[in-house]
Amino acid sequence: MSRNKIWVIDDDRAMRWVLEKTFKEEGFDVTSFEEAQSALDQLSIDTPDVILTDIRMPGIDGLTFLSKVKTSHPDLPVIIMTAHSDLESAVSSYQTGAFEYLPKPFDIDEALALVNRAILHIAKLQQQESAKIAPPIQSAEIIGESPAMQEVFRAIGRLSQSHITVLINGESGTGKELVAHALHRHSPRSSKPFIALNMAAIPKDLIETELFGHEKGAFTGANSQRQGRFEQANGGTLFLDEIGDMPFETQTRLLRVLADGEFYRVGGHIPVKVDVRIVAATHQDLEKLVHDGRFREDLYHRLNVIRIHIPKLAHRSEDIPMLAQHFLARAGKELGVNPKILRPETQEYMQQLPWQGNVRQLENTCRWLTVMITGREVYPEDLPSELKQIPIQRSGEDAQPHNTFDRISLHHWDELLGQWAIQKLKNGEMKILDIATPMFERTLITAALQQTRGRKRHAAELLGWGRNTLTRKLKELGMDTADDDVEEEVIES
Repeated sequence: MSRNKIWVIDDDRAMRWVLEKTFKEEGFDVTSFEEAQSALDQLSIDTPDVILTDIRMPGIDGLTFLSKVKTSHPDLPVIIMTAHSDLESAVSSYQTGAFEYLPKPFDIDEALALVNRAILHIAKLQQQESAKIAPPIQSAEIIGESPAMQEVFRAIGRLSQSHITVLINGESGTGKELVAHALHRHSPRSSKPFIALNMAAIPKDLIETELFGHEKGAFTGANSQRQGRFEQANGGTLFLDEIGDMPFETQTRLLRVLADGEFYRVGGHIPVKVDVRIVAATHQDLEKLVHDGRFREDLYHRLNVIRIHIPKLAHRSEDIPMLAQHFLARAGKELGVNPKILRPETQEYMQQLPWQGNVRQLENTCRWLTVMITGREVYPEDLPSELKQIPIQRSGEDAQPHNTFDRISLHHWDELLGQWAIQKLKNGEMKILDIATPMFERTLITAALQQTRGRKRHAAELLGWGRNTLTRKLKELGMDTADDDVEEEVIES
């Protein structure tokens, strides 16, 4: 029995070696290439069973290679590998005909499983692959390289050529509408309207009119016929946000549209037929709403054909620096100022915050920083006060709430002091040491007294001073009171 042939194309020698070694150990006949042109030349005389290729390589890139392969060998499964994992790469890979998209770094067992799946299911999946290359679409981008967002990108890619109903589920502020937009942008309906309607933002007695429109004279004030959102979205996509807030009566009408593709305007008697793809979203637990009798079970099953879960920001914290950079750049452009830059310690701190408002809260924070802080660099202490007071859970033995702001930013107090000094000198101030030293001493003394609950002898030991030195400093700095001395004498006696 002949062995299955696997080709590996990657300009990274270590990656080629690892994959070649693994697949050979599994009994595959493996050939590796450093660049795509050599593989294309070999393809004219030999055909493998599966190809794994990187995207970004010298010469012919992976997507161009994929396109050429699909032109000459449309049934040959190609797995795209890339360390530059973004939505456009994922969507372009699928739309160009990739069998699967594998973001680096990946588990070698995952690559092996994909190759086996390609071989076992090639006959079925060949029919679903397309040689058509989608034109690049200039549009708003979903940002993220975390594994959770890679799953979202994969789902969008797989659904890009489908007309199937999609249910997007995730907390408020996670970007559900962005995902709905992406599903529309990368679909055959992209040239048609994308209409969004938030169920929670419309009075219940107006929802049916908004969705289905009305005829002239249907009610008081209906002086003319009006199209609803279904008609406005004809041929395109209708995004129903917060579907869990849709009134029960309207759910019945929506179910009929999903089943028959037609509806009646309010006050109308002639059916209106539409071709609309429904993308719904909710932050609620629809299964619980069904159980509680607040959401139709049959409608739930109609909507829940394909579900995409959007992770909350705290579960994709590795994406926060990239998202923040994007939001700061956009806010700077809108306001006509240079974009702010997050210090490394600020990024670290922000990655540990819970972000209850998710991506929306992060975006608003970046706008606030652009307007409110004066320097170019953003330090942890520049963040809004509500973010600096949030307790963060430590892991391990000392899992107690603490303020990570203190732990991170105070490691860089010397840099802050240096910036303060430079600013004072630029302002023409003299004898800045006379200004800084009392401030410095006052801060350390206050911290020591807080740590010892006012016990001066112990505070002096923490500071490395004698008791008399501390007493003298307290008087010089105007921090001493007679009551403090009496209180300590009582405590120590």
